[in-house]
Amino acid sequence: MILDTYFDTIAQPLLQDEQYQTLKKYIAHSDFTVYDHSLLVAERAYIYAKNKHLQLDYRSLIRGALLHDFYLYDWHKSHKGHRLHGFRHPAWALHNANLRFDLNEKEKNIIFSHMWPLTFFQFPHSKEAWLVCHFDTQQAKLETFGHKKDVKLPVLLYPEKVGS
Repeated sequence: MILDTYFDTIAQPLLQDEQYQTLKKYIAHSDFTVYDHSLLVAERAYIYAKNKHLQLDYRSLIRGALLHDFYLYDWHKSHKGHRLHGFRHPAWALHNANLRFDLNEKEKNIIFSHMWPLTFFQFPHSKEAWLVCHFDTQQAKLETFGHKKDVKLPVLLYPEKVGS
């Protein structure tokens, strides 16, 4: 889904990356892939921030949200490296994203802290990180307790102003 040209410009290089495409084969929650989940978190956080006219680093918000679950394994399959997935996957996602993409400090913190307060000492240090943390939790609940057809994105209130 293309929200606007700015979102698309930032998101497409990640979404089209060969390794990022592998997220389509891993399930996040229910029948949602990690790819779908990450994209929905990014879209929801972006739409909310734009509708509220928040002064943010939108590039870092989008990239951090898209990469927050870049752990590259199926956590549903038993493997000793996958134990305590909820606590450990932010570090794996950060490690993998850092190897593949040039991340700034804000993006690194967004990825590393997105499971706060579960990962209590991995604290969000920016508004962008707090938004990803919030919308990741909200999206995971929708995916786990809802159905794919029930999950709808809010519309942009001011689409002509988005990306400016």
